[in-house]
Amino acid sequence: MFTVLRRFSIFLTMLFEYFILGIIPTFGVKFSVFLMILGSAIAAMFDLSFDSLGYLLICFNNFATALNGVYMKKKLNSKAGKNGLLFYNSLFMLLPLIGFILLNNEETEKLRIYIDQGYLTIPVLLFLLLSCIGGLLLNYSVVLCTSHNSALTTVCVGPIKNMFVTYIGMISSGDYIFTWNNFIGINISVFGSILYTYVTFRTNERIISRTDIASIKIKEGERETLL
Repeated sequence: MFTVLRRFSIFLTMLFEYFILGIIPTFGVKFSVFLMILGSAIAAMFDLSFDSLGYLLICFNNFATALNGVYMKKKLNSKAGKNGLLFYNSLFMLLPLIGFILLNNEETEKLRIYIDQGYLTIPVLLFLLLSCIGGLLLNYSVVLCTSHNSALTTVCVGPIKNMFVTYIGMISSGDYIFTWNNFIGINISVFGSILYTYVTFRTNERIISRTDIASIKIKEGERETLL
């Protein structure tokens, strides 16, 4: 059910792109997004466990994900640029993070015990540093993907990336329980992801080719005028 609810972040991103950025999705994009959500819903059809707090937090996360992507796309053309967005995003979240750590006495106590017992070794610090570098690269990749494509494409990258992990997990992992609704739903969602990729990048190629043809015609017209 978590996967089903998280898929609605794709729909919300498409909706916010329309109202905030004025981007009208094509029928192919809307249909592929519908297939991704439908597939995940079919896969989790019999997972009907209800947790009101969990569902509320997931919905809040969906709104935050969609708004973050759309406004990131909107502000990428500002003076701050990609590096500025990353810097200010980290800077603005620093104070809430420090406040959360100070108010959460349980986690602070766990950290103190962890340090006092000598678990904070050089290998641990090294892996912590590598984790921070990985987080930086991930955030930069998200901004870069949004800059070159769209907020909707960035959100859809997750299901496309998970496509390979899902099928490998079905074969290699021993904890996958096969059910027909789960298998069919996953395949529908994967097909929607592939269709979105084809529709989006095929459309971009056509736009680029039409632009090139138009520029060639303009140049030919200028040459004829000079002659």
